[in-house]
Amino acid sequence: MPGSRLSKSFPTLIHAGLAAAASLGLSADSARAQARLIPAPAPEARADISEARAETVQVVVDHAKVLRLPEKAQTVIVGNPAIADVTVQRNGVMIVTGKSYGVTNLIALDATGALLAESTVRVGAASDSILTVQRGLERESYSCTPACQPSAQLGDSKTFFDSTTGQSGARNAAATGAEKK
Repeated sequence: MPGSRLSKSFPTLIHAGLAAAASLGLSADSARAQARLIPAPAPEARADISEARAETVQVVVDHAKVLRLPEKAQTVIVGNPAIADVTVQRNGVMIVTGKSYGVTNLIALDATGALLAESTVRVGAASDSILTVQRGLERESYSCTPACQPSAQLGDSKTFFDSTTGQSGARNAAATGAEKK
């Protein structure tokens, strides 16, 4: 930008860089090459990145969602694996599983480390079939599909949660022939 502080200070920065390069034994040409400004991405590329960042994936706790990775994706990063987990399958398929309530992000990178996509992941409760009973400070959850049965959910009182998961674990152990712990 002509007349801005940056345009006035840029030549000073270049000269300082050349002086530093000379003191390090670099040639002036190599110092100038290193001082070049890197152009910003084309407007359409910026739009692609901002669209990817604006994308939100909604997952329910203890549920999975199948998503397709961008082409050439080599690395998938989950911001907080305690909230969501991913498993990458063949042919660019990724499974996102809700682990706990909250918000995190997913980042897909190519082999060079360039950002291909970034999405927000929101993990919430299955509110359509869960009935919450509040008894003072104690909370209990029931899955009503169609009859209401105890269903341990994050945030339930410790007594209710431990009792419900204990019964469920004992039932699963009996069904599989495993020993109770």
